[in-house]
Amino acid sequence: MLTHDQIWTALDRLAARAGLSPSGLAKRSGLDPTTFNKSKRITNDGRERWPSTESVAKALAATSTTIDTFVSLIGDGQRAVQSVPLLGLAQAGSGGFFDDGGFPVGEGWDEVGLPSINDEHAYALEISGDSMRPAYRAGDIIVVSPGTPIRRGDRVVVKTREGEVLVKELKRRTSKVLELASLNPAHPDRTFAPSDIEWIARIVWASQ
Repeated sequence: MLTHDQIWTALDRLAARAGLSPSGLAKRSGLDPTTFNKSKRITNDGRERWPSTESVAKALAATSTTIDTFVSLIGDGQRAVQSVPLLGLAQAGSGGFFDDGGFPVGEGWDEVGLPSINDEHAYALEISGDSMRPAYRAGDIIVVSPGTPIRRGDRVVVKTREGEVLVKELKRRTSKVLELASLNPAHPDRTFAPSDIEWIARIVWASQ
């Protein structure tokens, strides 16, 4: 049986997984900043207040989290910590670190411990430069899951066959074209032929 404490704990863990406070998660989800605050979980007359299905759905969409992952956050255990390979974003453009599917290989990786995302092939990239502000800033860590399905609107890391590594939002993907929206309005959107892309992988966590 699902309890009041379990569902709120899962939301707290979802926020932490995204590097956010409960208030920050609410704001990112387009909700009132106090929606997930602890003070809102019990009414003035002492009754339990549950989060609405709509608010949970918006939180999942805002953090690109599947319902299966959210369910895994429900429980009495502490969040597991997963050690994943870490590489600088600038280094990722050089050869030898990834196979053709975008899976980490080779040597030269550091490691970082992060909340478990249940993907043994996941790896972390450290953002450098300001080209992705305000979405990501220099020093932010993003975790990439090459085996996770990608949908329109997901934030992704793309490596071109010329060695360019891009962090964008997937705008459209067909058999003939890959359209990527820039996370920084000062930078243009990009369009590629599928043959120009070495690999594309979804961002599943960010240390913001």
